[in-house]
Parts: sequence; C-alpha cells; structure tokens
Amino acid sequence: MTDNRIDPPFVADEGLMLRSWLDWQRETLAVKCAGLSQDQLRLRAAEPSTMSLLGLVRHMTDVERYWFRNILNGENAPDIYWTDRHPDAEFDLVDTASADEAFARWQAEIEGARALSSGLPLDLVGKGLRGGEKVSLCWILVHMISEYARHNGHADLIRERIDGATGE
Repeated sequence: MTDNRIDPPFVADEGLMLRSWLDWQRETLAVKCAGLSQDQLRLRAAEPSTMSLLGLVRHMTDVERYWFRNILNGENAPDIYWTDRHPDAEFDLVDTASADEAFARWQAEIEGARALSSGLPLDLVGKGLRGGEKVSLCWILVHMISEYARHNGHADLIRERIDGATGE
C-alpha cells in the first residue's frame, strides 16, 4: 500500500487540528483502497455482512454530503446511494458499481466539504437540523473523524483479508 498521508500537527489551533485529523482519516481510507482491482474493492468482509471497501467509499460519500451540504450549509442534497427502497444500497449494490465513479464522487464531496467549511469558526451553527437539533461545525468535524475512524477499522480488516496488507 502506498502511503502519502501527512501526519496532523502536534501543536495547532483547534480548527487546524480537527481539519488535519479529518483529512488524515479521509486519506487513510484511500490508502486502504490503493492498488486494488474493482473486484477486490467489491469483496465483502464476511457473511452476512455486505460491507466492502467500495461500499465504505460509497457510504462515506453520502456521509460527507449529508453533514457538510445538508446540515452545515442547509441544502437539500439527496443521497447518492441511499434510497427508501435500498437503505443499504451503498453496500449492497456494489457488484456492478464503478470504482472509478465512486472514488470521483467521494473526492468531489470531500472537496465540496472543504470549500463549505474552510475558514468558518468552529462554533458556527449549521443551517440544517439533525433530529430537530442545531449542530455546530466543531461537532460535525468531531463526528466525521469518529465516523472515518470506525470505518477505517473495518477497512483494515477487509484489506488484510484481500491481500494481507496491514498498517496504521
């Protein structure tokens, strides 16, 4: 696995620290997927789970979109993969999904999230509501770090199953 991640700074203001850790977690998922074929990216973790590396990328695309576009910016951007008919589509419907398309969409949502949140104060309250509650940018960043960290643990295990590669 090629690893070009930049370690977050040891000393920085809170905004830079949180944004750096989020970028590091995003890049960690990319590292776990690097160098694999489409078939390998589609390989499921273990029955009955439908989780795969490609599914994780698709899931995080919708997560990025939801928290930054809808909750922070107050948009009504529809999910890309999730639907009422297929609530787990990001994981379940990967057998013919294009990895290139999924990675491009994920990167576009990441770039959009960075653009929407760049330079904003951490205590800024988003324009959208989550469960009827207001949410701060700080909360969104912490949540996103934890969401990626949890799924990067899954990605570690899936990658090791595919080719034995391990790493931080």
